[in-house]
Amino acid sequence: MKINNAQKKFLRQSAHHLKPVVWAGQHGITKALITEIEEVLERHELIKVKCRLGEREERDAGIKKICEDTGAELVQRIGNIVTLYKKNNEKPVIKLP
Repeated sequence: MKINNAQKKFLRQSAHHLKPVVWAGQHGITKALITEIEEVLERHELIKVKCRLGEREERDAGIKKICEDTGAELVQRIGNIVTLYKKNNEKPVIKLP
């Protein structure tokens, strides 16, 4: 599902007060990390992930891998903090404009 710019703006505003709930660190992007992110996205739909994966190129590759493996949309990235969104089709929590 692709989200447009107005929806991204709405999601950025909604995520402003959120704290990171998942940390990607020294072990990189593992299957366990992907599973954890999928579970949290299923419950909350909108989350922040703190990515401490090294230099910018490594972080970009890691963020891309997380988005591809989970099916989540990248809403925003500021430094090491990434905001992700994935709609829960069974029990939607967030109603997009």
